[in-house]
Amino acid sequence: MQDDAMPNAYRPGTVELPAEEQAMIERRRRLLGPAYRLMYQHPVHIVRGDGVWLYDQNGKAYMDVYNNVASVGHCHPRVARAIADQVQVLATNTRYLHDTILGYAERLQATFPDALGHLMFTCTGSEANDLALRAAKAYTGGQGIIVTECAYHGITQAIAEISPSLGPNVDLGVHVRTVPAPDLYRSPDGEVADRLRRDVEAALADLKRHGIKPAAFICDGVFSSDGVFTEPAGFLAGAVEAVRAAGALYIADEVQSGFGRTGSHLWGFQRHGLVPDIVTLGKPMGNGYPVAGVVVKPEIIAEFGSSARYFNTFGGNTVATTAAMAVLEVIQDEALMDNAQKVGAYLAEGLRELMSEYRAIGDVRHAGLFFGVEIVGDRQSKRPDAPLTGKLVDGLRERQVLISATGPRANVLKIRPPLVFTRDNADFFIAQLRAVLAAQQGA
Repeated sequence: MQDDAMPNAYRPGTVELPAEEQAMIERRRRLLGPAYRLMYQHPVHIVRGDGVWLYDQNGKAYMDVYNNVASVGHCHPRVARAIADQVQVLATNTRYLHDTILGYAERLQATFPDALGHLMFTCTGSEANDLALRAAKAYTGGQGIIVTECAYHGITQAIAEISPSLGPNVDLGVHVRTVPAPDLYRSPDGEVADRLRRDVEAALADLKRHGIKPAAFICDGVFSSDGVFTEPAGFLAGAVEAVRAAGALYIADEVQSGFGRTGSHLWGFQRHGLVPDIVTLGKPMGNGYPVAGVVVKPEIIAEFGSSARYFNTFGGNTVATTAAMAVLEVIQDEALMDNAQKVGAYLAEGLRELMSEYRAIGDVRHAGLFFGVEIVGDRQSKRPDAPLTGKLVDGLRERQVLISATGPRANVLKIRPPLVFTRDNADFFIAQLRAVLAAQQGA
C-alpha cells in the first residue's frame, strides 16, 4: 500500500496499463520491494536520453522539463566522453595523490567567495548534507536544526529527520524546528523577509526553551520542495543574521539551485547577497554521474578535522571529478547560465500569457530555468487545487512532456528543464500546456 505523501506518484489500479508494462511494474515490485515509487498514473518506460529528450522502448520522444540531474542535457557528448576516457585509465579513491581532484577543486573553488576555502567530496547530496551537519554540530557544539516546513534535503537517517517533505510517516528529529517558507504569493503584507526572520527567531527561541543549542539553518536557494519561492531576491539576509547571532551556521543547499540553474548566478545563495558558512552540492554536479560535495569555511572544518578522519570510498574518485570538471566546463564554455536567464525569461513570458487565459494559474514564479506555477481553484481565495495539478501533470505526460508537482499542498507545477533548453523547446512546452489546460477547462 502506498501513501499519498508524494505528489504525482503512480498508484496501482488508477489506469489500465498494457500487459507488458503491468508485468514490468509487478517485476519491479517483486525485486525492489515496496518503498520505491514511480511517477505518473501511466509510468514511462525510458531507454535512452539525448539533450532535452527522453525516449521510450518504442522510440517515442518525451520532452524532459523536470530533470535537474542531467542539467547540461542528457548524455552530453563532452561529459560522456570524459567519463569514458577516464574510466579506461584510472578509477580510484582520494587516498592517493592525483592531479584531477586538485585541478577540479581549484576550478570549482574559484566560483565561490574567498571565505569558503575547502572542498570535500561525497557521492550524493544526501551524503553532502549529512557531512555538513556533522561539521556544523562539531563547530557549534549544538544539535538544533531549522528547516522550512516542506523542505527536502536527502535520505540518510540524519537528513530524513530534517526533510519534512518525505511525509508524515517519516518522523522529524526532536532537535528539528520548521518555519514557513517565504511565500510571497500568500503573504498578507508582502513582507516575506521580515516574516521569515521572525519565524526563524521563534524557532531559535523554542530550541533554547527546550535546552537544545542550535547548530544550523539549512535551506535551498529557491525553496523548491516548498513550492519554488524566488522573490524578492535578498529575503534570506535577516534570517541568516538571526541564525548567526544565536551561534548557529547557515548551510546553503545548492543541490537544486546550483550550477547556473537560476541564470543570474552560478549559485542560488548569491541572489541573496550572502556568504554561507557551508554549501552543499549534488545532483547536477556530474550530469548523472554520482558526485557531490561540501564547500566550507576552513575554520569550521578545522574543528571537525582535528578529531575525526573523513573518507568516502567513491566520493571524489578520479572518474567522478573528471565528470564534474566536464560539466563545469560545459556550463562555462556553452554559456548555459546566459541561456538559462534568457530562455527562462522567455518561458516566464509564455507562462504568464497562459495565466491571462486560464484562471487556474494563480501565480508564476521563477529564477532562470526553475519555475513554480501555482494551480488554484479560485484566484480570489487562492485555494490550492491539487487534483487539477495532478491532471495537468498526467495530461502533459500523455502529450509526451514530463514535469512534476511540488509544495505542501501538491498544487505547484515544478518546471525545471535542462540548461540547454531553447526558445523552440519553450514554445513546444507552452503549446502542450495550453492544450492540457484547455482540455481540463472543457472537461
